[in-house]
Formats: sequence, structure tokens, C-alpha cells
Amino acid sequence: MSAARATSLLSTVALLLTAVTVTAAQGPAVTDLDGRPVAPLDGAGRATVLLFTAVDCPISDRYAPEVRRLAARFSSAGVRFWVVYANAGERPAAARDHAAAFGYGLPVALDPQGQLASQAQATVTPEAAVFDGAGHLAYHGRIDDRYVDFGVDRPAPTTHDLADALTAVLAGAPVSRPAVPAVGCTIVRHRP
Repeated sequence: MSAARATSLLSTVALLLTAVTVTAAQGPAVTDLDGRPVAPLDGAGRATVLLFTAVDCPISDRYAPEVRRLAARFSSAGVRFWVVYANAGERPAAARDHAAAFGYGLPVALDPQGQLASQAQATVTPEAAVFDGAGHLAYHGRIDDRYVDFGVDRPAPTTHDLADALTAVLAGAPVSRPAVPAVGCTIVRHRP
């Protein structure tokens, strides 16, 4: 390969990497329930939590009270919470009704293309992702260990993975378990 061709190739790669870096830093654009663009990972906050849910996942539904408790506990510390509906084909009206029925009272994002789910490495609902103030993924996985497997749950959780991750991020410490598998309903991905 000639020196000129190698230099041209390196320049092209550098430009592509710059574009990818800028796009990742800005975060994917998704919409709210009214179809307006929102970017949950852009903006102020000491941390951002994305809570992936679905209108038809009973495990997610059972976590709604815990999601509300965590939001009440950590919002005053500068943590932003978003409820994200990431299934392809999730209808805004159905998501609106679901969010109201379960009393989330949090900002809602529709992510039918799976952009946020991919960035958060989320595969099921419910699943949580914590991004630190610099926008780095610090934790993704279960909210707690209440569900051991499908159809197998505890009366009360014995670990509180999401709360522990948020406590670490707010303290500026590394999360001891940055990825913990979640039990739930598979996120249905968009197929182009």
C-alpha cells in the first residue's frame, strides 16, 4: 500500500471515529409521549437512570412501586430518572396509559429503534442503566434480586443493586458490580 493511500485511509478512519465520538457524546435522540425529540442522556445531573419497561411485562409492572421509591430517594441528590419503553412498535397511547396506571410520574422516552437500549446494554424489562455525570455507563442490570428466575421470586429482595450503584456513583466510587443480569421480558428490537 502506498504512503498516500495509507494516509488517506487513516484520515478517513479518524473522521469516522470523530463522528462516532460526537454522536455518542450527544446521546441518541428518542421521543417523548407527544412525539417531541428528547435526549435523556444529555443535560445536567450527577447521574441519569434509564429504567426500561414495557406495557405488557408483568415483572416490570411489579417493580413500579420500587422505581417510584428509588426516584423519590435519589432525585434530590441530582439523579435524573427516565422510564424508557424500548419495544419496537410500542404505541405512545399505550405507553402513556401504562405510565399513568402505574403512577410513574417520571419523564418517559419512547425508544422503538433501540438506541437507548443498545447504549445501556439493556436486553430485558425491567432493567436499569446508570450513567454517571460524564455520560459513562456505570451500571446496567437488575433493580434488585427479588426475581431469581421466571416464576421464582422472593418475598423481599436481599440485594439492592440499583440503589447500591447509585450510592457508589454519587460518592465518586466505582460500582462494585457494574453489570448484573436482570430477569424479565425480552426487549423486542426493531428490524429494518
